[in-house]
Amino acid sequence: MEIEKYKGVWVFTEQREGELQEVGLEILGEARKIADKLGHELAAVLLGHNVSHLADELAAYGADKVYVADSPVLEVYRCDAYAPVLEAMINEHKPEIFLVGGTSTGMDLAPRVAAKVNTGLSAHCVGLDVDEGGCLKAQVPAFGGSIMASITCAVHRPQMATVPPGFMKKLEKDASRKAEVFNVEVKLTEKDIRTRVLEVFREEAESKPIELAETIVAGGYGIGSKENWGMLEELAATLGASVGATRPACDEGWAVQEVQMIGQSGKTVHPNLYIGVGVSGIIHHLIGIQDSKVIVAINRDAEAPIIKAADYAIVADYKEIVPALIEEFKKLGNE
Repeated sequence: MEIEKYKGVWVFTEQREGELQEVGLEILGEARKIADKLGHELAAVLLGHNVSHLADELAAYGADKVYVADSPVLEVYRCDAYAPVLEAMINEHKPEIFLVGGTSTGMDLAPRVAAKVNTGLSAHCVGLDVDEGGCLKAQVPAFGGSIMASITCAVHRPQMATVPPGFMKKLEKDASRKAEVFNVEVKLTEKDIRTRVLEVFREEAESKPIELAETIVAGGYGIGSKENWGMLEELAATLGASVGATRPACDEGWAVQEVQMIGQSGKTVHPNLYIGVGVSGIIHHLIGIQDSKVIVAINRDAEAPIIKAADYAIVADYKEIVPALIEEFKKLGNE
């Protein structure tokens, strides 16, 4: 592979029903720094139908170029439609770096694209940088979070990485920024795609998305059972808080992974108050809560990592502490 032919930094800017997803704008902010270090242009890549008007917003958030693939076959995300379009774009324009948001869409799409263009992919990255030679360094926790690995892709291009929502900071919007817009021809037809979308159901969330919540009560495997999980939900309801969870709690079926899981491969949160109950606090979870203003931990294990990371730690059985908190908060609410 003649890697010297690959230039530029690309960001896949995901949209749903014509609305840009925050993660793409966040990655644009970090990618702007990387592109400036390399002396390369930054491009946003936008796929969908009737989405061309979003190009101005992508320019306002830092893109020098916007590649727009607009077609009815791209209206709803389907991997076997999006992946070949991106493959053709990469083969034609040869970006050096291609970054994708670690959403359900991005985590499905990125590995397929990487396989098609015969390159590597660093997943669940919590930091990005470039070395002195201009090689992308993707920072990923490894070995249970005991080390932070810096992953590079030295001999294949583009260098690809996925970044979960919330880990990067988007730039301040500047409507005076302008970008060069390129319309990409989409040759795919419905006959080329194996899947069909018959209907789209949109369910409104009952509460504010956890990544936007000001107060979060999160539970871990230490809660012990689905029945005990109800105690956690009662505490959250008393505080007007959102309920978060660790991966083990989601694996047990106590919480919904796509909505409530906090951590490296879940949601990144920024609450004023985070209360972790029965949460051990391995690095994958701590990464997701590190921007919380105040962290309160309730755990029987005085050596649990979250106890050391907390602003306030209660070393006790949560079954004794949480009911008492509920009672006191209810009293305060009635005053």
